[in-house]
Amino acid sequence: MSLVALRGVDKLYSNGTQALKGLDLSIREGEFVSLLGPSGCGKSTVLRLIAGLGDLSSGSIDWSETRGDIGFVFQDPTLMPWATVADNIYLPLRVRGIGKKEAAARIERAMEQVGLAGFGKSYPRELSGGMRMRVSIARALVAQPKILLMDEPFAALDEITRFRLNDDLLELWANQRWTVVFVTHSVFESVYLSTRILVMRARPGRVSSEVVLDAKRDASFRTSAAYAEQCRTVSARLAEAMVP
Repeated sequence: MSLVALRGVDKLYSNGTQALKGLDLSIREGEFVSLLGPSGCGKSTVLRLIAGLGDLSSGSIDWSETRGDIGFVFQDPTLMPWATVADNIYLPLRVRGIGKKEAAARIERAMEQVGLAGFGKSYPRELSGGMRMRVSIARALVAQPKILLMDEPFAALDEITRFRLNDDLLELWANQRWTVVFVTHSVFESVYLSTRILVMRARPGRVSSEVVLDAKRDASFRTSAAYAEQCRTVSARLAEAMVP
């Protein structure tokens, strides 16, 4: 059963851009699904529509139960520079009217989950790019979301930091088993992280093909023959999707 399903979704912007046309996709509970495709194929638009941050032009988004809390991690950490790490993470709970004293344990837990224990009183300017992204992820997790939407969160980071955060994200997902929808341009990242990859065709965006992955993901997987073969498969699907 799908946790959320998009059926026949069109998205036409006021400037005449047709971002999505007849999009059908479903996300099952506990999956790690990556949306992979060229720039302009509507990947970020899909996330925003799932999050309720925009209106459909036509079609429907159906939830199997009450939508519940959604965590959203953007490419830019979008932290408040004047606020400490703890106060940035507290923001979603403050919006819900939860007092800081009541929220303290959840904030501490979120920092521990992303490897930021002890950094609660630090400010964003004092952190590296990777640490700022960890704050952004903790801010999404503190509300205990049913589904976590991630829009190219590691694209601007160096490769070493990106690999480390990929590993940490996988460990979090394995332990918590929330549902993740992850947008990326990287074949290699999508194969490493995902249980399923949805390859999208260029504008107007729609799903071109699907690749289901089943492998134990750890440090050795990145250098394995199975990983290389799956990357070749997904690269071929992406190439097919980019043919006009």
